[in-house]
Amino acid sequence: MKAWQFTGTHEPLALHELDEPVPGRGEVVIDVKAAGLCHSDVGVLEDEGWLALLPTLPVTMGHEVAGVVSALGEGVEGVAVGDRVGVCPTGPSGVAPGYGRNGGFQPRHVAPASDLVAMPEGLSFALAAAGTDAGMTSYHAVVTIGGLTAGQKVAIIGLGGLGQIGARVAVVKGADVTVCEINEDVWPLAEKIGASRVVKDIAELAGEDFDLVVDYAGFGTTTAQAIDAIRRDGTIVVVGMGRLEATINTRDVILKQARILGSNGGTMEDVAACYDLFASGAVEPQVTTVGFDDIPDGIARLAKGEVTGRLVALYE
Repeated sequence: MKAWQFTGTHEPLALHELDEPVPGRGEVVIDVKAAGLCHSDVGVLEDEGWLALLPTLPVTMGHEVAGVVSALGEGVEGVAVGDRVGVCPTGPSGVAPGYGRNGGFQPRHVAPASDLVAMPEGLSFALAAAGTDAGMTSYHAVVTIGGLTAGQKVAIIGLGGLGQIGARVAVVKGADVTVCEINEDVWPLAEKIGASRVVKDIAELAGEDFDLVVDYAGFGTTTAQAIDAIRRDGTIVVVGMGRLEATINTRDVILKQARILGSNGGTMEDVAACYDLFASGAVEPQVTTVGFDDIPDGIARLAKGEVTGRLVALYE
C-alpha cells in the first residue's frame, strides 16, 4: 500500500510503498475512510523541535484517523470487524498515530483496540476524523478544563478550526458567548454559531467580568489582555500557541484571583462527547475535503492560511 511519510524536517512528504499491516496482540487494522490534516502537521515538516516526538523515521503522518475495523489481533475484545471507529490520539496506549507509530496517511492503519472510540449513527467519517483531535481539543478546553456551565458569560478568542467548535459547544451548553476574531471575513460564522456578539480584539472586552475566556489563538497579548476581561475568580484557558510566551500583569492576576490554565489535547471521553454533538447536528464544524493524493498540497494550503475550518482527506 502507499503511504505519505515524513523523512526529515524541511523535506517534502514522501510517497512510499509499505507492506500491508498485520495486527499484533491487542491491536486492530482499520480501513481508513478519513484522515484529518492539522496545523501540527505543518509544524512537523518545518520545525526541528518536533523530532523529539518521532522516535522512528520514516513515519506515516496523520494523527486524525477514522474508518472501519477490518481485522482483529489476538486478545481483542469488545470490537468487531465492521465497526465504525475513530482513533483517540491521546488514548490509553500512550502512542499517538503519526508520531509514535504510523498514522492515517495510508489506507490501512494499525491501532491499539484500547484507543478506539465508537462512531454513533449519523456521524460522517470526515467529522469523525476531525473529532479525534480538533473536536476533542476544543471540547476539552471549554468543558473539561474550563468547567463551563449554563448561563456563564464566555469569550472565545480565535474562530479558526478549533475556536469555531469551542464557541459552538459553549453556545449549545447554554453560555452567552462573545467571539474575538481579527479576521472580519469570518464574522458571519460567529453569528451562525450563535454568538451574541463578535469583536475584533479581546482588549475591547476589558472590565466586562467574563466568567471564562478560552484563548484558541495564544498570541501572548491575547492571554495577557484576557486578564482584563475576566471577573474576580474568573478562568482563562490557553490552547493556542501562536506565541510561546506572554507578559502578564501579576498584580491583576493576584487581585482577581485569576485561574490561568493550560489545555492540551483531551481524553477519549471528550472525543465521545464531541461525536455525540456532531452526530446530533448540534455542532456542525466547517470541513473542507481533499483526496489521498492531495495530502501534501493540503498541508501546503494550511501553511499558507488558505483553509477555512478543518481539512480532511477522504479515501475511496
